[in-house]
Amino acid sequence: YASFLSKFGTYKKEKFPLNAIFTNLIITGESNKKLSSVHEVLATEKSQSSDETGIKFSEIFGDSKGEIRTVLTKGEAGIGKTVLVQKFILDWAERNAHEDVMFLFVLPFRKLNLIEDQLWSLHELLVHLHPSLKGCRSSDYFDKTILFIFDGLEECKITMDFRHASVVSDVDTKSTVDALIINLISGMLLPSAFVWITSRPAAANLIPSKYIDRMVEIQGFGDQQKEEYFRKRVGQEDQLDRIISHIKAARSLQIMCRIPVFCWISVTVLQPWLTQESEKEIPTTLTEMYSHFLLVQTNTKNEKFDDRQENDGKKLLECNRKMILKLAELAFNQLVMGNVTFCEEDLEKCGIDVTEATVNSGLCTEILKMESKFYQRKFYCFVHLSFQEFFAALYVFYCYLCKNMDRLKILLPKTSAKVSGNISLEEIMKCVVDQALESKNGRLDLFLCFLHGILLESSQRLLQGILPHIQSNSESIKKIIQNLKRGQKKHINPERWINLSHCLIEMKDNSIQQEIQSYLKSKTKSKRLSLAHCSAMANMFQASEKVMDELDLKKYNTSEEGRRRLIPAVRNCRKAILADCNLTNQSCENITSALQSRNSPLREIDLSNNDLQHSMNLLCHGLRSSHCELEIIRLTSCMVTGESCRYLANALKENSTLRELDLSCNDLQDKGMKKICSVLKSSHSNLEVLRLSDCKLTEQSCKDIASVLQNANSYLKDLDLGDNDLKDLGVELLSVGLKSSNCSLEILRQLDLCYNYAFQELKQLFSHQTCKLK
Repeated sequence: YASFLSKFGTYKKEKFPLNAIFTNLIITGESNKKLSSVHEVLATEKSQSSDETGIKFSEIFGDSKGEIRTVLTKGEAGIGKTVLVQKFILDWAERNAHEDVMFLFVLPFRKLNLIEDQLWSLHELLVHLHPSLKGCRSSDYFDKTILFIFDGLEECKITMDFRHASVVSDVDTKSTVDALIINLISGMLLPSAFVWITSRPAAANLIPSKYIDRMVEIQGFGDQQKEEYFRKRVGQEDQLDRIISHIKAARSLQIMCRIPVFCWISVTVLQPWLTQESEKEIPTTLTEMYSHFLLVQTNTKNEKFDDRQENDGKKLLECNRKMILKLAELAFNQLVMGNVTFCEEDLEKCGIDVTEATVNSGLCTEILKMESKFYQRKFYCFVHLSFQEFFAALYVFYCYLCKNMDRLKILLPKTSAKVSGNISLEEIMKCVVDQALESKNGRLDLFLCFLHGILLESSQRLLQGILPHIQSNSESIKKIIQNLKRGQKKHINPERWINLSHCLIEMKDNSIQQEIQSYLKSKTKSKRLSLAHCSAMANMFQASEKVMDELDLKKYNTSEEGRRRLIPAVRNCRKAILADCNLTNQSCENITSALQSRNSPLREIDLSNNDLQHSMNLLCHGLRSSHCELEIIRLTSCMVTGESCRYLANALKENSTLRELDLSCNDLQDKGMKKICSVLKSSHSNLEVLRLSDCKLTEQSCKDIASVLQNANSYLKDLDLGDNDLKDLGVELLSVGLKSSNCSLEILRQLDLCYNYAFQELKQLFSHQTCKLK
């Protein structure tokens, strides 16, 4: 196995050993075991800088093993999770690291899925998976350092029911495969063994956080890592400089090259292009890049199996047209069902001969990755999800050109499907756009980008060996672009609209970007921004290398919906003013996502005059994130209730950065205040400024606040209790806290409804202290 890994990676007839091309990934660690679920396709967050504080992959279990038993590594598709596992194994096998590990078991979930439904003991299962263990006894697992690696949690089809799984604590006890895995992860079985799990972000929550000692996330490549990888793969300095310059010039390519697998695609396409000094236009969009990649890989197949090279791209694709279309059909069928892995039966339904495809066709083994034979079945997936999305888009456009609309009925509404033979390209594209917008996790985003990119004549010329003809219809293209810009569909998350900006880039339409630049340079800002302008601007702001000092939605001349479209830009600003913008629950999802983003610059946010009554739990979830470094949050007149204070209290308990909280003009009442005070008395909160004007508080709240002021853990320095009916008794109770030697309060604001006796006593008290009464 180590010998195989050391030769990992091929390009034409050259070999690239894993140790020769492996480039360190940016890996960040979390110690508080919080897991999040985010969509991952065409991420627009900024690449992590090369100097970001991270951890070494060889030290994911810590510098010295013992405290950390179970590690979950998450990262999007193609980010390098499996290669990282392979490098870890190779270092261990070659005795370059982890020498204390005696047994290392690699158990990919895609293979565990295929095990027959019968009872196994752990020892029997491991012998079944690794026949070389036949000579071992079950007693050999004790008193030895063991590491189990479960790769690809997102592919797990085993029921991971931790709550109801039967307990297994002995390696010879027979049980179901899912029970064995659950007990290994939870520590009931072989509690001294180490466990490493890899997963895409969306599946990370399948493992309850209490069973994870450490969660690390692979961020991919920063600029330094990209260059290092290209240098190792390219070698020649002049080509290296041209490749890097070209990728930097094309923003969509720059974004994707954060993902290592796309760096591999870029080198595969651009190196031979630069070597040949072709006069043809160099690819600048994702669609063109993948089309060229298909040409390169098809030519690789011809050289390898047919011992011939074809320089004419059209003839090259014509010779392999049948197989490519079968792969495209497979990709489409499985994508619409949400499948990223498939079995032999799925291939056969598309007319793919498994033996021919995997043994004689270099195209299939290059484009489609086959898992090694495992029991009675084989498992297949595309090398990367983006290949599946590209082929699926190719299939849709091919079916349209051939008027074979029956195959596309699943994309069309029932009313259109009945007359699908006459449906126009614009209608098809609009239906696909609507479906992509409604997808919460963005699973159709890249497919949609490729589908729009293929509409261009330049893309069709690259693929003309597959397509029946090239369609040139400028009026149709204009209507499709207008549909992308119009975007009037309601109740769609603002982040979902951003992908339409990427679709416009694939169609090489830069008009919106140019109009935005003109708007930003204008001093008057009189031009009214359309919804498409706002989505594109949000995309531009959050992808910019420069962090915005302030994002004030009221400064932009647009509609209420337009302002909501701008909200995703809070990911890349220090101060966000979103007051009086009629924020929806979806808007709060965007804000929460920003608060949870790694390296978020957001430090102050004003959400005043928005009805957040039903969104407080969501917002507080963002405040509780280990990545949240918010210092000031204003929630004046946000319909915050006493019940909502429960969520706020939990957030304050886990957020150590928040310094100022404004809850003025909310219906907190004494019940809500009591919950907040319970946290302010603990050592968890560092809150210094608290605004509670007009919160319907009575003297009972004064007792709770006084107990906070008396507590040595309180950092409270500025308190506003204006417009609350505290009465004399309330002020007297408050004075008890103010007299405490632990009281750190410096400013007490607006006790408007204090009665004379108590107020005079309070003034006398303040005359002897440094605290100011305002």
